[in-house]
Amino acid sequence: MITIVENEITVSEYLDMRARVNWRKLSEKQAEQAIQNSLYFVKAIDENEQIVGIGRIVGDGAVICYIQDLIVDPRFQKQKIGSLIISKLIAFVESIHEEDTPMMLCLMCAKGREAFYEKHGFMARPNDNLGPGMIRFL
Repeated sequence: MITIVENEITVSEYLDMRARVNWRKLSEKQAEQAIQNSLYFVKAIDENEQIVGIGRIVGDGAVICYIQDLIVDPRFQKQKIGSLIISKLIAFVESIHEEDTPMMLCLMCAKGREAFYEKHGFMARPNDNLGPGMIRFL
């Protein structure tokens, strides 16, 4: 059974999850700031209290939020853990969204994961109304 724990993650847990999927290495200071500056953070733990997934929300909490660092340990993928995490992230943003106002929930999708996010109501860019997402690495 998978349990979701809200807003309780250590720097080492965060860095470990990033390493499990071979994402860019961060310094401990970067990881600590990322955690502190997140609006919301979840971790998914199994019955052995092992972390099997994480996800966080960043943004201003009023006009725009981003799903960031949605990670499921490769050994636990295809078990609906990612769907459980994204559902919690979306629910959090819906809970802070001011009624009758526009708000965007965005994300940067890893190549090949588009169908997963589309299943959860996200649309790919570019499309007829929106240009492509852009990024600049510093």
